[in-house]
Amino acid sequence: MDCCCSPIHVSPIANRTQGFRSALPSDSCKIPPLPKPFLQIDHRLLHRRNSARLTAATVRRGIVLAEAKNQGWDLGRFVKTFYFFNSPPSPAKFIQSLIERISSPSPSEENKTMKTSGVVLVVGATGGVGKRVVDILKKKGIPVRALVRNEEKARRLLGPDVDLIVGDITKENTLNPEYFKGVSKVINAASVIVGPKEGDTPDRAKYSQGIKFFEPEIKGDSPEMVEYLGMQNLINAVKGTVALRGGKLLFGCEGSEFKDLPWGSLDDVVMGGVSQSTFQIDTTGVVSTANNGGFTSVRTKNFPIPEDLSAYDGFELRLKGDGRRYKLIVRTSSDWDTIGYTTGFDTVEGQWQSLMFSKFEYDGKLNPTFKEGAFQLPVSTVKAFIKEPVTPRFVHIGSAGVTRPERPGLDLSKQPPAVRLNKELGFILTFKLKGEDVIRESGVPYAIVRPCALTEEPAGADLIFEQGDNITGKVSREEVARICIAALDSPYACDKTFEVKSVIPFSEPFTVDPENPPPENDYDVYFKSLKDGVTGKELLDRSPVPV
Repeated sequence: MDCCCSPIHVSPIANRTQGFRSALPSDSCKIPPLPKPFLQIDHRLLHRRNSARLTAATVRRGIVLAEAKNQGWDLGRFVKTFYFFNSPPSPAKFIQSLIERISSPSPSEENKTMKTSGVVLVVGATGGVGKRVVDILKKKGIPVRALVRNEEKARRLLGPDVDLIVGDITKENTLNPEYFKGVSKVINAASVIVGPKEGDTPDRAKYSQGIKFFEPEIKGDSPEMVEYLGMQNLINAVKGTVALRGGKLLFGCEGSEFKDLPWGSLDDVVMGGVSQSTFQIDTTGVVSTANNGGFTSVRTKNFPIPEDLSAYDGFELRLKGDGRRYKLIVRTSSDWDTIGYTTGFDTVEGQWQSLMFSKFEYDGKLNPTFKEGAFQLPVSTVKAFIKEPVTPRFVHIGSAGVTRPERPGLDLSKQPPAVRLNKELGFILTFKLKGEDVIRESGVPYAIVRPCALTEEPAGADLIFEQGDNITGKVSREEVARICIAALDSPYACDKTFEVKSVIPFSEPFTVDPENPPPENDYDVYFKSLKDGVTGKELLDRSPVPV
């Protein structure tokens, strides 16, 4: 891409990217800039707020020559430009557009419909931990959506005001991508169902005590279906809406992935000027101040399907500078010249960094570095990025003990029932570990919480966080729900796997005074102690130590 930076059209719903544009005429630049930091430059990358990163496979370079004299305006090029970005006028489409404008909702109603981003999806929302997660999110005023299998049960447990998705992670065809629009974070509390062989009470009283107190068996779908294949289905369903740590490629080449966009020239011919630019492997153009012109640019057509970039924080462009100042413009509508977001940025000659070359700034003032003459701006790629510090976008509730059934030299007789009965329970822990690996390999920023035995006791006890999958004990379901919600906002929990239990022994019940409950734990104190890369799997390849 040459000559000018490429703005992005973000669709009206959920900040979806509709297209890129490299330049705008001065009269069209009276548009509000995004809040700072709208753009950040570090000699290699340009970051733009509200979606994307630019990086390209092949270097696009353009040489643009300059002239300053009165010249004839090219009507043919104007028509060609207009028709490249806009299909031929259709009376039917014009009437339809007119009707839509007349019947469009008021600004306040539009704001209401825009509040679909930033939703936390709770999977397994009718389970012991899941329903507590939903309740806490509601009390905090955080938008929540619940993925459930039984709508009637969900309404009874969660209330009438919770947004429900009826689906099953073991059935990929029930996870329609439309259901997950606006979801930016996920808490997964779904788990294979374990219950007493002899049956349970209607309120699952035996189950609530934990499998230490009954002979267990798998109820319903197998651990492989729920913990492993179900995790694959769930990750695939939400990857399009929650952000990936490495960003989302929109244009260019990265590894084996290549994305192309339909670029076209948009120069001052639309205002009577004579500047020219093209977009190809080797481009040549002319920038001229004749006829009060003075800019060249390239712009994308509107995306056929808008990119949902609501979970990302900005655009990242990789380009080789030439010492001039450029503009980047992004629009939030597919209309020809609606409100957009723009910013100017300087380049360093000969250094790869970050892009529109115009004599005008975004506020209509003159570009202080503008000069007529040849220029070129090789661009590498375009990506959406998430800013540092990164926080988890997918919090998963697993289980302590997942690495122990296969650990060499471990005395299983001293381990909890789930570890001893792993094979009898359909290799429940084995498939839970495989599900964890699906998350770690997905590219989604995550936190994996491995609670010890879950209880119905209240939250508030002092806690022990450990890594390496060695501890046993108990922990409150309420406490685990709070930990998961806290992890969503903590960079210290990002990409960490950890076990948690309370300091209260199994033999001692934990109670609190309802009139004077203990303060909520500061979970960041615990998260800060966690280390990268510790999962307990590192012990699986070790040979047993002779006694």
